[in-house]
Amino acid sequence: MNIYNFDLNLLRVLDALLRDRNVSRAAERLSLSQPAVSNALNRLRELLDDPLLVRVGRAMQPTPRALSLEAPIRDALQQIEHTLNAGDLFDPATSQQRFVIAVTDYVELICMPELMAHLAQVAPGIQLAITHLTPNLPAEALDNGELDLVLGRFVEVPTRFHKRRWATETLQVAVRKDHPLIDEALDLDRFLRLRHLWVHGGQTRGMVDQWLEEQRLSRDVVYTTPNYLQAAHIVASSDLAAVLPTQLARHFADLLPLRLFDLPFDLGSFRLDIVSVAQRERDAALQWLIEQIVAVGAKRTSQREGGFC
Repeated sequence: MNIYNFDLNLLRVLDALLRDRNVSRAAERLSLSQPAVSNALNRLRELLDDPLLVRVGRAMQPTPRALSLEAPIRDALQQIEHTLNAGDLFDPATSQQRFVIAVTDYVELICMPELMAHLAQVAPGIQLAITHLTPNLPAEALDNGELDLVLGRFVEVPTRFHKRRWATETLQVAVRKDHPLIDEALDLDRFLRLRHLWVHGGQTRGMVDQWLEEQRLSRDVVYTTPNYLQAAHIVASSDLAAVLPTQLARHFADLLPLRLFDLPFDLGSFRLDIVSVAQRERDAALQWLIEQIVAVGAKRTSQREGGFC
């Protein structure tokens, strides 16, 4: 096939059809009419000598040929888009860009208020749309452009993504005041006798339980939730204990009847990262936003080390 005789706009149509598996939704995504998308699909079928998408019941299913084309075409379109955008002059003061970021509620609490206050001063037109971070790194959503950034703690990040540290954090144990099992100290034996609430925070395995397993120990986890903010309230009104990030724990200890203790074993600190598609390293707007998030993280770290949190 001669690429110079191929209408590259058809690749945008095929990408949209493979995303949505529906002609009407693809037409809406592309701001085209439904007949225009149907005609483009017929042209693609003729050029590629394959039905590409076939109707199965009320849905459209891609053929093996279409599935083999999906990732390469999407990568190529994104590379073209990022290359063209890299040549644009980015002015934060006048930009109207919208970024979609996946975070846990904990990261949203400690990062976004300060970030938005900063953006209001230097880039008032920029919009942030926050989505909830799933238990695993949402690689597909990053790859296909549905997400611009992901913020959180990640054990493994594929090499096609860029990872940048923006904060360092530690853990503390939170219990309600007057907890019946704890007086002035929390040793390992008392820790193991507590009934625990575990916040998975976008992870499938926590640092605490990994350490305990290595010591052939275990704790009694009776409540699991993805929500850090609700966890603090539940702990404050029950006999459950929760291991929380220090910044979050101290924040809620000022608001709720909570007592905080250091862990009775040393886990050290862990890092919170910004993850983005490596191909977008030349996207000036996205890289500028990453720098602003890093600056917010550095500011919070210096405040915490200086005694403020």
